[in-house]
Amino acid sequence: MVFEMKNSDINTRVAPTAGKVLDAGQLISPAALVEAYYAGTPDLSQPSQRVHFGTSGHRGSALRNSFNEPHIIAIAQSICLYRKRHGIDGPLFLGIDTHALSRPALATALEVFVANDIVTMIDVDEGYTPTPVISHAILAYNRGRTEGLADGVVLTPSHNPPEDGGFKYNPPTGGPADATITGWIEERANRLLDGGVRAVGRVPHERARRSPCLRRWDYMRRYVDDLAHVIDIEAIRTSGMTLGIDPLGGASTAYWAEIIATYGLNGTVVETRIDPTFGFMTADWDGKIRMDCSSPYAMSRLIGMRDRFDLAVGNDTDADRHGIVTPIGGLMPPNHYLAAAIAYVFEHRPEWSARSGIGKTMVSSTMIDRVAARLGRQLVEVPVGFKWFVDGLHSGALGFAGEESAGASLLRRDGAVWTTDKDGLALCLLAVEIKARTGRNPDEVYRGLALEFGESWYERIDAPATPQQMDRLRRVATDQVRATELAGEPIATKLTAARGGGAFGGIKISTETGWFAARPSGTEPIYKLYAESFRSADHLRAIQQDAAVIVQELFGEDYPPGKPAG
Repeated sequence: MVFEMKNSDINTRVAPTAGKVLDAGQLISPAALVEAYYAGTPDLSQPSQRVHFGTSGHRGSALRNSFNEPHIIAIAQSICLYRKRHGIDGPLFLGIDTHALSRPALATALEVFVANDIVTMIDVDEGYTPTPVISHAILAYNRGRTEGLADGVVLTPSHNPPEDGGFKYNPPTGGPADATITGWIEERANRLLDGGVRAVGRVPHERARRSPCLRRWDYMRRYVDDLAHVIDIEAIRTSGMTLGIDPLGGASTAYWAEIIATYGLNGTVVETRIDPTFGFMTADWDGKIRMDCSSPYAMSRLIGMRDRFDLAVGNDTDADRHGIVTPIGGLMPPNHYLAAAIAYVFEHRPEWSARSGIGKTMVSSTMIDRVAARLGRQLVEVPVGFKWFVDGLHSGALGFAGEESAGASLLRRDGAVWTTDKDGLALCLLAVEIKARTGRNPDEVYRGLALEFGESWYERIDAPATPQQMDRLRRVATDQVRATELAGEPIATKLTAARGGGAFGGIKISTETGWFAARPSGTEPIYKLYAESFRSADHLRAIQQDAAVIVQELFGEDYPPGKPAG
């Protein structure tokens, strides 16, 4: 649910088209978008038109001059320079999703990578490649190697609207690059943009296509065949469960068909169309198309089919997120599924080390803390961004890591690393495994946790924010918060950094039975307010109302927020 805040009141703002298919006239023109990609010239005096790596790489739109060919030239060349600087000389695994800008960006990136003599692995059939599959490929190639290590790039803006494009870099550890790496790439890319991208190696596209540096890789076969080492596929197969799958028109579409065929599952892919307009999607809360599998509006079609299947699942466009739909409960809140998955998996992976812990973000439900304590597992709490989990998953120090935005990964069944990026395919299959092995859907598992630890009321609010407001929130200090109480309870902690290390880029305030956190988005002109109560829905509302006042005071004269994006 998304709200606009005014003077501590919280008013729902949902577009009348939310959950509905849009008219043809409201869809993008892929041809116009691609034309703008090549013709658009970014105005480098505008910060929004420069290269910026948020929580998941650089994102933008050719229509806003924030994702055009010069950006991709500069970022690709910067990655070449980064690889040379750090002695990364193995192959680069390159994948794309189904957004309209992904293929033009692929063509541009190839011209730069090949000119820099980088062996670049693209899909054997030139199809689409989910983000977790790139992570899997990097880790599988690097296993046992100490030199000639591989890295990777995924051209995806994740669940963002159809007009957007994205560029994400994964170093040899297989997961999202940390802020030190992305900061270096961002700075070098903007320097190249300032120079008119003249200091860049680049070859004509047809020459790049003929180059021995360009090689094919059977991403699908290698990933699908390996799935049985992370998920108990045999238990799923023998259960005969009916499974509905909606890839939301994304890169996982062909993968799901292959998984069903390879393992003999009783599954149905309910939507197989690949259409860069995403005209078959139902609109999100604000009337925009977003392939967000955690949104009840974007997932309304699959939710409406839930009675047809024992379990239904969905992914976002690059399949790094998961959505779980049960016959009775509908779409599970992401935090509920994370808690249920953690409770299940640590009791059904006997080969995992007793030292493998649980990773969560600062804005994920406190229910996870209580589950971790019962399991006797170390809980590692980090800022928002899956990059904070990479090292723990890579070393096996974390058995499971997840964030409230419906992204998670886990170890192989033998305790070795699987992926160090979010894997929506594996997490969807884990939900089916839970049902197959326990006889209970994940929402029933969660209900058991609520009975054991107490009910939780959780909500995330997105509100428009100006760049000045976002900057104030990003730089907030605890002593700027004058409040001593939150919803009638004494404030126990004020945090601007995670207990597991790393700056939050916002603030989290907690009491004995509730908390809220506020942080600016890394990809959109909004700030996000997360809140949770272990008392009641009314208590949650009281937390949100007090939080709105605190945020208003932090914004000062810049409050109230400006108009919503779009």
